[in-house]
Amino acid sequence: MKALFRRSQALQKLGRLDQAISDLQRCVSLEPKNKAFQEALHTLGSSMHEKMKKMSCTDSKVDQMFQILLDPEEKDADKKQKAAQNLIVLAREEAGAEKIFQSDGVRLLTQLLDTAKADMMLAALRTLVGLCSGHRSRTTAILAELGAPRLSAVLGVEHEQVSLAACNLLQVMFDSLKEGMQKDFRGKEDAVVLDSSKDLKLLIKHLLELLALEGASAHGRDNALNLLIKVVPRKSPKEINNSLSLWVIDQGLKKILEVGSTVCGAQDSLPVTENSRMSASVLLSKLYSDLKCDAERENFHHLCEDYVKSWFEGHELAGKLRAIQTVSCLLQGPSEAGNRVLELEGIMDSVLSLCASVCEAHQLVAVEALIHAADKAKRASFITANGVSLLKEIYKHSERDSIRIRALVGLCKLGSAGGTDFSMKQFAEGSTMKLAKQCRKWLCNETIDAGTRRWAVEGLAYLTFDADVKEEFVEDKAAMQAMFHLAKSEDRSVLYAVASTLVNCTNSYDHEEPDPQMLELAKYAKQHIPEQHPKDKPDFVKRRVRKLLAAGVVSALACMVKSENPALTNSCRELISRVFLALVEEAEDRGGVVAQGGGKALIPLSLESTEVGQTKAAQALAKITITSNPEMAFPGERIYEVVRPLVSLLHLQRTGLENFEGLMALTNLAGISERLRQKILKEKAVPMIEGYMFEEHELIRLAATECMCNMAMSKEVQELFLAEGSDRLKLMVLYSGEEDEKLRRAASGTLAMLTALHPPICKRIPQVTAHWLEILQALLLSPNVELQHRGAVVVMNMMAAEREVAEQLIASEMLEILSVLAKEKDKPRVAQAAKESLAQAVAYGLIKPNPNQE
Repeated sequence: MKALFRRSQALQKLGRLDQAISDLQRCVSLEPKNKAFQEALHTLGSSMHEKMKKMSCTDSKVDQMFQILLDPEEKDADKKQKAAQNLIVLAREEAGAEKIFQSDGVRLLTQLLDTAKADMMLAALRTLVGLCSGHRSRTTAILAELGAPRLSAVLGVEHEQVSLAACNLLQVMFDSLKEGMQKDFRGKEDAVVLDSSKDLKLLIKHLLELLALEGASAHGRDNALNLLIKVVPRKSPKEINNSLSLWVIDQGLKKILEVGSTVCGAQDSLPVTENSRMSASVLLSKLYSDLKCDAERENFHHLCEDYVKSWFEGHELAGKLRAIQTVSCLLQGPSEAGNRVLELEGIMDSVLSLCASVCEAHQLVAVEALIHAADKAKRASFITANGVSLLKEIYKHSERDSIRIRALVGLCKLGSAGGTDFSMKQFAEGSTMKLAKQCRKWLCNETIDAGTRRWAVEGLAYLTFDADVKEEFVEDKAAMQAMFHLAKSEDRSVLYAVASTLVNCTNSYDHEEPDPQMLELAKYAKQHIPEQHPKDKPDFVKRRVRKLLAAGVVSALACMVKSENPALTNSCRELISRVFLALVEEAEDRGGVVAQGGGKALIPLSLESTEVGQTKAAQALAKITITSNPEMAFPGERIYEVVRPLVSLLHLQRTGLENFEGLMALTNLAGISERLRQKILKEKAVPMIEGYMFEEHELIRLAATECMCNMAMSKEVQELFLAEGSDRLKLMVLYSGEEDEKLRRAASGTLAMLTALHPPICKRIPQVTAHWLEILQALLLSPNVELQHRGAVVVMNMMAAEREVAEQLIASEMLEILSVLAKEKDKPRVAQAAKESLAQAVAYGLIKPNPNQE
């Protein structure tokens, strides 16, 4: 015992408290009455408790983690990785984030950033994301401590993951600062809230400087462009203030054009990726769209023209190439600005002359500019007259596939200038088919790099206006799958071309049937009348859709939607939504679309796109919800995300078909669970549903009534029917007497449910209309068993509600009808309700039981 006691004291001094306690417990078990042992155990227990508390304390956790991460002698990589992970997890919780911030964590995280080790930098950046998320004052303090130059430098590092993590941190910082700016502070609060606009502009200024910085990495430059796209333009035209866009145009438009004008492989060119120029075009387009008046647009045009002139006039061939590349970048983005610049003296001539250059790089730049320039019909006809022979020459005689494929796209674009008009052919019969065949050949050739094969898809995007080309393309399964494979690749600049090709193949673009009278007038005036290709008729389109589905188009589209790249613009999203709507047109195809991830992909499309794109995606969701089990099509929480897009189809500016399909889909959802009905109520759909119950169109009126029938299972909707001075109950009673059986079934079903749950409604039915008895009698005498059952349940509930109502019912022909129905053996549910009504009448003493019969 003495030895055990001495050893426990020694272990205590060494800090091994758990072993010391074990020895003391053995001493106490051997000699329970020894007070020295008991006191020592009590003291040791208290020390152990304090140590455990200290160990679990957040402060000590933070200190321990930083100690491990910043210790130069610590060689255990796993230990360091675990410490970094713990720090990130801790920062995600508000309490942990505040402890790190209060414990001088920002200075220690700055030290981690300065180590220049990728894993340490990633840990620091991800921890800082947790500290800044949704906390404006902490973000401002961290920005002041770190400094915008340091953050900008980290964004521009060569390591791709570190650059991406820095991009994520800056995005979170922008969100926190902007959130603070949008809040309306008044009185005393206004005095303590700092102005975030200076911090925002400081960060944006460094991002703009990074774009033109030679030492910055290509990925860093792309991330800076992506941040500017997300942060600078207004989220909605409803926001009045576009001062940030104006400031960026004045301070950084030329820096953005520096990226857009970069010629790959040229001397002293900035490091860029294959997506950089497209990102620059998207940013320029968004900035231009954010302008509100002609003076602002004129300033934008002047800045672009000055930049192009500075390269075109002051430098030799290299400068002309930069100028032409800038024109290409503008034509892909704000095309109005691009067209203005293209009209500057000497630009178009230089483009045509450089197309004939012997240098591949020069030819590439010039042919691409020519392709983008052919967007306008006026200029396309000019190029058709002046440039077609040149493009044909390049296509036939160039030894380089990269040049030939671009020349081919130029020819494709000019050949499709007539669009879907079968009577307007730019080239001789069969020429477009030959071009398409060559495009498909290049598309399937895997030895050519993806960047070059992308141009083959661009060519098909134009040529598939021709129905013969569409038919041949969908027959070529290898070409379709090669295109889908490209759509899933990292080169996101191909997205728009793939989406355009699919829209053409599925005929999902807008096309209005011309007014016959206008056609006659056009013929009389000898005006050109567009003609539809025979292979663009519905049967051909249906077959093409089936072939695309079989080739795996849905998984390719789902992959395209997941992209976070700026190339996935709202216009591109709209095209994808159009294709999805065409794919779910036939009810038998919808299950396959859902199984391949179509339902999941449609939800983000219905929430973020152009207005037309959101509507098309919402309509596709409605079609799926109508014919599939919504719980299977949208499992888990996803089903609740479908409600908002469906409610958007009820707005008055939508078409009758969209209203109808939205109501049908909501009817299915409302019948599933109370939580879904609450979600529909929260989206303020009930007043719109009620509005459509008065619609003249029979099917829309029916769909609205059926939807209201399911919504009436909610307590809040039931209270609307109980409200005094409302005609809702009257409408349901009158609809129960309409000729349309389905409408009667929905209305009488609602009445059956309401009368069962709320006896006061039973008393009000005789007051809402003088024809109430006739309507109930007609329901009971209906040849349709479902209507009879609903009518019998309503009468049963009314009989049970109040004697006065029962008297009115029994005094009419209702007694005879109920007596007959009570004997119906082949309609057990109807007979049961009739018997219960008669039993209630007996209980009230209104009739006497027949002793001879049941």
